Order: sequence, then C-alpha cells, then structure tokens
Amino acid sequence: MNDSPTSPERKRDDSKFLGAAQGMGSLELKNETFTTRPEIRGRFGVVTSTHWIATAAGMNILEQGGNAFDAACAVAFTNQVVEPHLNGPGGEAPIVLFDAKSKQVKVICGHGPAPQAATIEHFQNAGVTVVPGSGLLPACVPGAFGAWMTLLRNYGTMKPRDVLARPIELARNGYPTLPRIEVLLNMLKDLFEKEWTTSADVYLKNGNIPKTGALFSNPLIADTYERIVREAESVGGNREKQIDKALETFYQGFVAEAVDEFFRTECLDTTGQRHKGLLTGQDMATWQVPVEDPITYDYHGYTVCKPQSWSQAPVFLQQLALLKGFDLDVLEPHEPDFLHTITECTKLAMADREKFYGDPAFVDVPFDVLLSDAYNDERRKLVGKDASMELRPGDVPGYGGEIFFKTLDDVDFGLDTSSHKGDTCHLDVADKEGNLVASTPSGGWFRSSPCVPGLGFPIGTRGEMFWVMEGMEDHPNALRPGKRSRTSLTPTIALKDGKPVLAFGTPGGDRQDQWGLLFFLRRVHYGMNLQQAIDYPNFSTKHAPSSFYPRLSQPGNLTIESRMPEETINEMEKRGHQIKITGPWSQSRGVAAGIDQEEGVLLGAASPRSIQSYAIGW
Repeated sequence: MNDSPTSPERKRDDSKFLGAAQGMGSLELKNETFTTRPEIRGRFGVVTSTHWIATAAGMNILEQGGNAFDAACAVAFTNQVVEPHLNGPGGEAPIVLFDAKSKQVKVICGHGPAPQAATIEHFQNAGVTVVPGSGLLPACVPGAFGAWMTLLRNYGTMKPRDVLARPIELARNGYPTLPRIEVLLNMLKDLFEKEWTTSADVYLKNGNIPKTGALFSNPLIADTYERIVREAESVGGNREKQIDKALETFYQGFVAEAVDEFFRTECLDTTGQRHKGLLTGQDMATWQVPVEDPITYDYHGYTVCKPQSWSQAPVFLQQLALLKGFDLDVLEPHEPDFLHTITECTKLAMADREKFYGDPAFVDVPFDVLLSDAYNDERRKLVGKDASMELRPGDVPGYGGEIFFKTLDDVDFGLDTSSHKGDTCHLDVADKEGNLVASTPSGGWFRSSPCVPGLGFPIGTRGEMFWVMEGMEDHPNALRPGKRSRTSLTPTIALKDGKPVLAFGTPGGDRQDQWGLLFFLRRVHYGMNLQQAIDYPNFSTKHAPSSFYPRLSQPGNLTIESRMPEETINEMEKRGHQIKITGPWSQSRGVAAGIDQEEGVLLGAASPRSIQSYAIGW
C-alpha cells in the first residue's frame, strides 16, 4: 500500500536507533543500551513479579526443591497478601504454562463465571444500564484460589501448606505497606467508615490508615488460609487429596458459606444505590476450573500462546496479524512511523474485540477469519497517514454484535469512580527443567468491594465487563448466567521452534496487550534483552471503549512517556493523534522470564516503574 509508513527500500540506521536511545535520559550508548537493572541470567531458576517479597517467596520454593508451578503458586498467594489493592483471594487468575514433561502449553482459566441469578432482566429491572464497578452486584465466582490449586495439583509437587506458609506468616505478622495503599485508603476512608464497615475493620485499625513503609497485618486472611490448610491436612498425607480438600473447603465449605451469607445484604456501589449481591454458595460449589488449549499465532519464527476470547488476549494475536504486513525491521522503535503503525493497528484489533469477543463456551468467535491473511490484508489498508478517530471493526457475516462508543461528554453514569479503579499483578517463573509459567492475577481489590466478614478479603467485581444495556442483549459479551465476562487479563507464553522462550505480561487493564506487544516487538525485531525491552519508553492508546465502568472511550488518544524524543511527539501530534504526556516511567509494570535455548540459560527482568517489581535468579 502506498501510504504504508514502511517501504521496502528503506533500511534501518542502527547508529541512529542507539543514538536516539542515548538521548532519552534513561538510556545511553556504550557497547549496548544501558538498563536500570541487569537482565537476570542463571541456570537454576528465575522468578519475577510485581512485588519483591512475592518474588522472594517463589525463589524460596524453588530452593526447597519445588518446580516452577509450585513457585508460581507461592508467588501468587503472597501477592494476594502484600498487594491487596491489586489482587486478592477473591479475585481472578488466568494462567498460561508450558509443561516440560508433556511439552504442551495449557491455559488454566481462573476467571469465574456470572452467578445463576445474574440476568440482563435483573439489571434492567433495577434500572442499571452499565454494570457498576464496585459493590456486590458485579461479583462473579472467585476463580483465583481454584486456578492456583489446580496448577499445584496437576503440575506441581508440593502440598497446600508448602505454598501457603509464607503468605500466612506475612498476613499474620505484617508486611511493609506500599505507598499506593496509603493513598487509596485516604480516598476510601469515608466510604469504609460509613458504608463498607467490614473493610474498615480490616484496613482502618482504630480508625487509622497504615503509613507507607509501616508493617500492616491482616490476621483474618491468615486465619482463613490456615483453616484451609488444616482441613486439607485432615484427609491424610496424599498430596492430591489435600489439594482437593482445600478446593472443597473454599468452594463448598466455610468460605463459600461466608460469601453466601454476606451477599444477601445490601451494599453501596458506583450507581449511587445499594444493591444485594447475586453470588451464592451454590454458584461457587458447582464451578469447575477449566483447563484449556491456548489460541496461537505464528510471527517471525515465534508461536505466541494466549488465553481464549473470555479474555482480551487474542487482541495481541490480531495486532501481530496486522503488523505482519509491515516491515518493522527498518524502523527505529522510538520514531513516528513505528508509533503510528502500532497505534493504528491496535485500534483496529481493539475494535474487533468490541464487536466479536465473548466467552467461547457461549459464542462462536470467528478467529479462523480474524487471524487469516486475507482478512488482515484488507484491514491493513485502513492504516493511513493520519490518526483515525473512528472505531472500525471488521465485518464477518453472521458474527459479532453492536458496539458501544461513547465519550465522557455523552453519558453520565453516576458516582465518581476514581478511587474504585483497580490494577493488577503479574508473575513469571522459569525452572531448570524447562517449565514456564505466566499469570496476571487481579481482582478482589479492597477498593472495589467490601471485605467478607470473617475472611479478611472482598470478592472480585469482574462482572462489570458484561453488557446489560438495552440493544446489547445479543452481543457476544452480553451477560448470561454461568458465562465468563471478557476480562482484560492476558498473560503470554511464546515458543520458538516448539520450545518455550518467553513468559511475560503486565498490569494495565485494556493496555496490557499494548505494552506487552511493545516488549515482544523490541525483543523480536530489535534484539533487545528482556530488561532493555521493558525499560524502553512506552506508549498506548485509550481509543477503544474501556472494559471498566463506565466503559467510556477517548477517541484518538495516544499517551506517551515523556522520555520519548520530542520530535517524535511533535510529529505524532501533526498526524492527528490526541497526545497526552505522562511521566518518564509511568506506563507498564511489565515483568518477564525466559529461556535462552541456545545457551541453556534462564532469563528474567522486571520493570523499574512503581519501584516494587523484582526479578531473582541464579
């Protein structure tokens, strides 16, 4: 196409690429690009996550003789304790894994379905047109505990107590409070004291907000997990039986009973009204953790493996299918043509997400078309010289639904939700046997729902991602009982020649598959090591409708870290992008692990953004 920003005769000037990197303030040119931290390299094991204590807990498991799957469980359960504003025991956890024994990639879906009482009619009769982002009404079956216990049982070697010991100790005896926790609790203090009093009991001890860096404990979570371990051990020494008993205790025992009782009460949410929850103990008791095959796409010698369309994850694959037709090798990763091409392809892929994606157990998503060369050859022609302000999904006869594309000026959805907006964690683990795990745990944030009495944690609100408004009843992502909402959570594993080489991901809601894509492209096209690819300046767009309440769009938005060259930013503005400049280290908290198959070396890296992610390995 003539308007393509990459032409066949153009060649990349590597000296210009490295020189521009040098001028960004965070990067400088010597023999290689400077990084904020070293790329971790070892032969025994690598653990990386969005919290240093969780990373250390995972490495401790490896050093005790556990494998990557055992370690991932320890990391995840620890993160539930030390990052309660980002995830919790009542949240979600999609997991992608490579099992060295079977040489297979599998996806464990720790994203629970909607309750049986959750119908569109119920919401419409209550006058709710957009599922609220907080309270009890948007709760689905909490999937995280089931997902991690399924990983432990099917692929691990340890027992529940082994992976829960460190989280229990931290919850009981204390962990350092992160800065963001203090900020959020200041915002939520009045709500907790006046409405969500069960959360005040946990987080406002004697009415006080924990100070940054001070030790904070949550003995209720410690008691909850200790009781689960005791009941698991009551069946005897068999590892699998103990794990099954732990699952039964959570989903059919005292945890489910406490949830069932609490969700019969009313709770203030972001509609400005009080609603009862719809989740019941029966919903929890009848849920089984799905273990699925990934959806994949081959790109420049790599096979990228993602969760199915109950996640936004296939967007990553659609981006690759579009980008396959551009010669990115001749571009520098900080110049206008690169930013423009990625952004416009992202808009097209995200538009398809809005039209076609939904739980594949309920709807047929035509990925045979969406990932085909013919479809993407046509879609690619829409990438012009200027920024698009439209939401332009493709057309596949017989598939898809209506799309919602509203800006803040169009709709008033009720209460300000700034204190309710959540974020996410990520973890990756590689071990000496060649096992690899990637997961993006999230949900069950203390900011989005009140704590369940006696348990010390809230239940996730992922149901906010369903459509319930009039005219959207037949949409692939419309609410149905027992259906999974289209989550934003999207971990990634990549293979090369059938062998595992990368596990990566990032917090960031709708932008996870944008920042993750940048990391991957920098690795594939520019040969950056894991830390270089993470450190490099990021950008993203909020052009497509948000997956979160109140589901608004920012047409043409392009948000760029201030380390990007000024001439690039100016040129993007000339092309019509609605530019927003953020801090130099403000976008993505990505982490990654990998395996250098040629050298037999394990790799790890973690973002310096937020100053809490860490990678360990030897």
